[in-house]
Amino acid sequence: MSIHENLPLIRRRITDACSRAERKTDEITLLGVSKGHTPALINDASEAGLTLFGESKIQELVRKINLCPSHLQWDFIGHLQTNKCRDAALYSRLIHSVDSERLALSLNDACGKLSIIQPVLLQVNVSGESSKYGFAPDEVLEKISQLNDLERLEIHGFMTMPPWGQEPEQARHHFRHLREIRNRAEKRLGAPLPHLSMGMSYDFEIAIEEGATLIRLGTVLFGKRSLNPKFR
Repeated sequence: MSIHENLPLIRRRITDACSRAERKTDEITLLGVSKGHTPALINDASEAGLTLFGESKIQELVRKINLCPSHLQWDFIGHLQTNKCRDAALYSRLIHSVDSERLALSLNDACGKLSIIQPVLLQVNVSGESSKYGFAPDEVLEKISQLNDLERLEIHGFMTMPPWGQEPEQARHHFRHLREIRNRAEKRLGAPLPHLSMGMSYDFEIAIEEGATLIRLGTVLFGKRSLNPKFR
């Protein structure tokens, strides 16, 4: 199926999930994970009405920005290396993956040199998997005030990824855990942290039911990734 066919079906699934959770559809932002897909396919998605895309490699992000319509918005969703902080800040609407205090400090320093404020999400490793990046739940709560004091970063919430390959329903407690962490962090700060980036192609409906505001959809939207090495 083409993206022009996939997108309306996905929007219907979002609407149905919101209905079950008694939420409004405008609380949910759909991000197209365009990693590994060509600019031509992104242009098709743009024509179908999608305007927000996510990339996980800075070099690929910059290439595509220069080859795609100028009105599109781009988030960085992958593991960010400290030496790429400047480019991530220059080109990203929102960085979903601030996964350590060291990275937060480096990004804050890069943004200071650019004289900009960068909206970010803190990545939390709610599953405790050693293969995943992110703050441990207790660690992020311990450091949230300190991180929130960084002058050039604006913390908008949290991001997580549940274990890969499990049944969608098994992801529910991970999503719920992140929502609980967010709620506790808001109490510590006395300020709202409105965004939860959670839910991908196989579990986004469960994520919506548990409070997601940003869902990151790749395969269900675009199909299998392109093998074109130019954009890998």
